[in-house]
Amino acid sequence: MKSEIVEVSPTRRELKIEVEPDAVRDVYANVTRKYSKGANVPGFRKGTAPLDIIKIRFKEEIKNEVLREVLPRKVAEAISEHGLRPLVEPELHVEDIENVVVNGSQPISLHVHVEVMPDLEVPNYKGLEVTRSVRPVTDDEVDALIQGRLKEQAALIPVEDRASELGDIVIADLSGVFEDDPDGEPITADDLEIELGGENVESAFTENLTGVRPDEEREFVVTYPKEFSSNALAGRSVRYRALVKSVGRTELPELNDQWAKSLDEEYSSLADLREKLRTDLEIFAGADADARTRNEAVGKLLDANQFEVPQSLIENQARNLLNNFAQDLHRRGVDPNRLQSDFVQMAFEQMKTQAERDIRGAMLLDKIADIENVAVTDAEVDEEIERMAMHYSTTTEEVRKALEGRDGVGPIRNSLMTRKSIEALVAAAKVTEVEWKEAEPESVDEKPKPEKRKAAAAKGSKKASKKELSEN
Repeated sequence: MKSEIVEVSPTRRELKIEVEPDAVRDVYANVTRKYSKGANVPGFRKGTAPLDIIKIRFKEEIKNEVLREVLPRKVAEAISEHGLRPLVEPELHVEDIENVVVNGSQPISLHVHVEVMPDLEVPNYKGLEVTRSVRPVTDDEVDALIQGRLKEQAALIPVEDRASELGDIVIADLSGVFEDDPDGEPITADDLEIELGGENVESAFTENLTGVRPDEEREFVVTYPKEFSSNALAGRSVRYRALVKSVGRTELPELNDQWAKSLDEEYSSLADLREKLRTDLEIFAGADADARTRNEAVGKLLDANQFEVPQSLIENQARNLLNNFAQDLHRRGVDPNRLQSDFVQMAFEQMKTQAERDIRGAMLLDKIADIENVAVTDAEVDEEIERMAMHYSTTTEEVRKALEGRDGVGPIRNSLMTRKSIEALVAAAKVTEVEWKEAEPESVDEKPKPEKRKAAAAKGSKKASKKELSEN
């Protein structure tokens, strides 16, 4: 067998192979004899037809079987001879396949395209200029945390001598039907707490439940905005009947040293609480600054090192991104199967750009790990499993058991390797501390969504939760 290798691109090789007649002749004879033994040819008993007739009658079948038996083996030999490591199944093309002769009288010529990983040189990663800026902690943020703690311990005091007012909490049993589907499944919610005039409460609830007393009933229609967090309610009108069970007003604890000490977190005073909350916020701000610096360093690394990435890896990663997108849609109550094929194809093509950066980044970080001798020890894997157990409030044994049903500790080890490689990248970069600047809003007309609304949108359930009924 003769073979020649041609570098088509950094990720593609072409093998030109010539299979000698001797390598084909014996296979051709064996395949022909096999057909002769089992062939039914008119005028001859089974298995007695002359070989010349078998060769003519089953020419194409014999030819295809000989090629299937000879060529893959010869391609594998050539790949091994040239030390190639294909990423996907090689693409095989026989020259003049219509007229190729497989009886061993002539050589068979073919060429094979093989996709391989590129030979990555030492990347440009040392001295990359990145910045680090820490968002300063404000008194307002500390006060907001303290107010949050106060609200957690707030008491609901019943109101009996008047009707409900703005700021009150109305507890009601709710039942509703869609205006466009009155015979559909009704909406029910018992003991729904509604803060009249609350920042995240739909105005229709506040308007219709102001001035009520216990045991009163109110009927009203709520039209939800098209961008409402629940897909089941967005853009639809619901006629509600509300049975008021109680009216109350929240009473916050008094903000003083005694309250701070009552939190059972070893706070000695209100001032001590403020100081420790500020410290926690500063630690978080520092961690956030480090994360942004790491992201910037990876971005600079990608910009500084352009090279061809294997197409098969890009498409595989793009499919993973598309699957994640579909799963996110499903969590939000959208059936991915109902999306138009043109939209799916467009999304897939767009995701190829991100996929290319993902793969190129992973390749660069792997190279940096080799250069910097980055390694992950078993002890570090054990520590990560312990952190996972603490996060999920379970035992390390349970975490390991769950991992065994998946891919073992391999993904954890890979994640730690990536993390340490990025740390090595940042350590080799030129990091400049700069003053924090607030990012400008994308649009002057765009208003930030309340945190509760973002949280509700993240749930993405098909049915609205009890709280989502009244919150915008």
